[in-house]
Amino acid sequence: MKAKIILYCYLLFLGLSACNKDEGNLSSEASLKTISFLKSNNPNLSADIQLEIVDNKITGSVPLKVSLNGLIATFDYTGKDIKIGDIRQISGTTTNNYLEILTYSIIAENGTSHNYNADISRFTGLPLIFITTDNGVLIDSKEEYRPGDVEVIGRGFDNLNVKMKIRGRGNSTWWIGKNAKKPYQMKLTSKAKFLGMPKDKKWIFLAEYSDKTLMRNRIGFEFGYLSNLDWTPSSVYAEVIVNGKYDGTYHITQKVEESKNRVNIGDDGYLLEIDQLHRLDDNDVYFYSSKFLINIKEPKLVKNDTKYNYIKTYISDFETALYGANFKDPNLGYAKFIDVNSFIDWYLINEIVKNQDARSFSSIYMNIIPGEKLKMGPLWDFDLGFGNVDYDVSEHPTGFWIKLNPWLKRMFQDPAFASKVKERFAYYRQNEAHILETIDKTSAYLNNSQYENDQVWHTLGIRIWPNPVWFDTYSEEVNHLKEWLTTRMNWLDENL
Repeated sequence: MKAKIILYCYLLFLGLSACNKDEGNLSSEASLKTISFLKSNNPNLSADIQLEIVDNKITGSVPLKVSLNGLIATFDYTGKDIKIGDIRQISGTTTNNYLEILTYSIIAENGTSHNYNADISRFTGLPLIFITTDNGVLIDSKEEYRPGDVEVIGRGFDNLNVKMKIRGRGNSTWWIGKNAKKPYQMKLTSKAKFLGMPKDKKWIFLAEYSDKTLMRNRIGFEFGYLSNLDWTPSSVYAEVIVNGKYDGTYHITQKVEESKNRVNIGDDGYLLEIDQLHRLDDNDVYFYSSKFLINIKEPKLVKNDTKYNYIKTYISDFETALYGANFKDPNLGYAKFIDVNSFIDWYLINEIVKNQDARSFSSIYMNIIPGEKLKMGPLWDFDLGFGNVDYDVSEHPTGFWIKLNPWLKRMFQDPAFASKVKERFAYYRQNEAHILETIDKTSAYLNNSQYENDQVWHTLGIRIWPNPVWFDTYSEEVNHLKEWLTTRMNWLDENL
């Protein structure tokens, strides 16, 4: 009996050893060799699409009119099995939704696995905005809204499909040419998040037609994010399709207006803009100070009512103090009426980019809550900044520009103000590398979209008003922007 037990144990040991030896021989190889979307399995495709596999990432894009939902991949791999989550994948058969990043798991014979993330984009990879007007009517008016629907599709935020109305907007950007790309203002029927930005109704579609980099407004905002200004508009790039036709790459931004999520001036505050008479709408309420026409954007007032007279008197008292004998006195002079730090941040940002309109012409915003001081901001309208103008000296990266604004010119006669400006400029100088890096990252992000945009609008290599210089390629336009900004920062560092 004892001998039988010993024999049984010996045979069991041999069996287990053999199993372990077999398991040790099982392959650990798990790799994805090729993956593609074939026209034969995806009727919406006009041609086969070969996806790229680099390291552990699968990338590629499908045409604009092809949905990422319902695609069938064909693949070749080494391993025992391939899954997405718990779902086994069969080459040329399994349907998947690629709206989000999917993870392919290649399972080896020995049970180990290797993962690949499939990041498939539609068209250029930017979010898609589909604008459909009722009966396909053209968006050809700045005054009359055109009703319709808007659908937003993209990764990283809630998709949207709601009613809206849309009209043209802008001044020179609207009238730049009959066949030019047009900017829009869209108004949703109710407040909603849009491209991940905080809830509101009105949204601005900047065409960036004369700015070949598509970035001047975006980089101007980046300076604002570095500043201590109360609010700078958020923005997102997107591809816009109007009534089924691709309209190009747009820069979607929050509108400069009173709102809890925008210019938060409460129930009794004011949003003001230094403007020009020919730019005003018929229902605008405005007044003249000793230096400027000041448009009251918020609230909606009746001329000569109590609120109107309050803000008109406040600006008058400020200018009296500014140009008075005691203007340097912190208790009696201009500092009694304004938030000096906001004026300095606003000044420096617009001076750095040498913003054409910000000296005295337009888009010069201010805000005030009664009982507090007048603040500059928010920032807006940088498409004619960074040297993108051929009819004034703001083209050149040298020389002062915003400093000649009548208010600021007087403030610079106060040594305390000039000293604060110099000190604050050092902060922006320290962040120059960050701004240049943001330009590089944004241009890389827009590389596919700028190409498609130019296929429609053909702006590269030709002069578009008011370009002082123009280049054949997008990368040359970006390099020119960076070189201009670097030269500008160097000049200001020496001359402020």
